[in-house]
Amino acid sequence: MADKREERGTPGSMFGLNEPEIRRPAAPEPSVPAPSAAPPQPPQGAPQYIYVQGPPPSAAPVTASSGSGIKVIPILVALLLIIAGLNLYLTVTGQKQINETASKQADQLNLLTRRMNTSDEHYAELSARFQVTSEKLGLTQQELGRAKALTASIEKQQQEAVQQLNQAIAQKASAEELNKAQADANAKIGGLSTDIAGTKKDLAATRDEFTGALAGTKGELTGAIARTHDELVALAHKGDRDYFEFNVRGKKHAQQKVGGVTVVLVKSNAKKNTYNVNLEFDDAWHPTREHTANEPVFFYTQGATSALELVVNKIGKDSITGYLSTPKGLFPNTPNVLQTRPGGGAS
Repeated sequence: MADKREERGTPGSMFGLNEPEIRRPAAPEPSVPAPSAAPPQPPQGAPQYIYVQGPPPSAAPVTASSGSGIKVIPILVALLLIIAGLNLYLTVTGQKQINETASKQADQLNLLTRRMNTSDEHYAELSARFQVTSEKLGLTQQELGRAKALTASIEKQQQEAVQQLNQAIAQKASAEELNKAQADANAKIGGLSTDIAGTKKDLAATRDEFTGALAGTKGELTGAIARTHDELVALAHKGDRDYFEFNVRGKKHAQQKVGGVTVVLVKSNAKKNTYNVNLEFDDAWHPTREHTANEPVFFYTQGATSALELVVNKIGKDSITGYLSTPKGLFPNTPNVLQTRPGGGAS
């Protein structure tokens, strides 16, 4: 190595200068460290590397999860509060709807109960009318039974006469006896024909009476209702009944006497168009249930040939206005609608 450097020369020799030769020490040979020895040191002048030990692998996830857990807790609390608020709102709304449905069902039940009560009253009134009609029909059926019995008797007599005639012919009776037997048979047949004609006449009369009674009963069941004073006057002119107007006003059981019937106002409801009255007749009180305007109320009194009818046309606060319909002449000393003015004075 020294010989080669001498041949090449040094930088100073290029300029003719004799500079001293600088010799550098040779680099030491790298030695293999022992397994237990310290790590080898880098040579002088070489770049040095600094190693920084990072955090352990398990430290980062722990720090991240703890931070995210702290952030998640408020979100969960907010969600729980929202869910609780929604549940409370749905509970209150459902309870309100249930209460409204129950109230509507209660109103419908009250309406159905009122209609059933009205139907019961109509049924009782119709039963009473049909009972009266049945009593009338009882006489008619007795007459029909008598007519049938009479017809059977006539047919039996005719058969006996024919048998006697046949016997006379069979025995070859004389012409005189035969003529006499035939004359007797003709006389009996003529009498039977007269009886049959009378029976037919009785049956026709009975049928007419039954038809008239049925028509009268039908007229009572489907009678016209007057809603104004003028309609009441027109109804009184063409009917066979008397009509009496009344106007009950006042609180605490206000009342008005109409002929032999006293109308006592128990309560009135102008908004619902309903009223309650008690009727006093035949020395007894007769309470009625709740009724509506223009709804006929039928009842019977002693001496009446048919039912009396009470109709209220107008319902006010503590007042009712209407009329009472009775058979003709039931209250002869009480002025009817044709004998009084609308204000109540005599004509």
